[in-house]
Amino acid sequence: MKSGKVYLVGAGPGDPKLITVRGLECIKTSDVIIYDRLANPSLLDYANVSAEFIYCGKLPKQHTLKQEQINELLVTKAKEGKVVTRLKGGDPCVFGRVGEEAEVLANYKIPYEIVPGVSSGIAAPAYAGIPVTHRDYGSSFAMITGHLQREENNEVKWSALANGIDTIAFYMGVKNLPLICNQLILHGKKVSTPVAIIEWGTTEKQRIVVGTLETIEEKAKGASISHPAIILVGEIVALREKIKWFREEALGVS
Repeated sequence: MKSGKVYLVGAGPGDPKLITVRGLECIKTSDVIIYDRLANPSLLDYANVSAEFIYCGKLPKQHTLKQEQINELLVTKAKEGKVVTRLKGGDPCVFGRVGEEAEVLANYKIPYEIVPGVSSGIAAPAYAGIPVTHRDYGSSFAMITGHLQREENNEVKWSALANGIDTIAFYMGVKNLPLICNQLILHGKKVSTPVAIIEWGTTEKQRIVVGTLETIEEKAKGASISHPAIILVGEIVALREKIKWFREEALGVS
């Protein structure tokens, strides 16, 4: 039997209108759609009526399918000759483990295509009225995983971040907010550095809490902010009050 093909597709940050044209084409033409928790489920409405939907969403310490099982599922469905869309929230190449999935497909010589998406680390701040770059506020921007295990974690170069990067977006970091703030301050960021947390960015559930490295933990607790959320650190956060635009009257904002 001829092998099928797998499309590794970025679903965008939450608003279904932010998916790419190519991503939508893949959904419409697929036999199987394997989708994550952060991919807006309304995108499945565009699929073929005969398409098979398989949910593999993940919560902290609660995975519907382990990554190894997802890899195996992609291979199995493609070997059945089916066209498969692996639908991931945001951009699949930004903390989306697309490299691991593509590597497995390549090992089995299964054709695949990576379809970029709009990353939440850029889109959520934009919907909160915060561009991640601005020539008056700095020229550098970094995306960092917020899945940190301990203060002595060596995966994050805290000194380089605190002293060399103007604006920092932490993904999936609400649980580790105290560690993030403490490490940035310890390595040289001013306690007065502005911070915004954007929960469920670009969707009707979007909420924003703004503070500083010194105050944001208490403010986030007070607002019961949870995941998914982007933590944005940098002076550029101050622009929000001037250029916020996204239906603020409909949102819980502080």
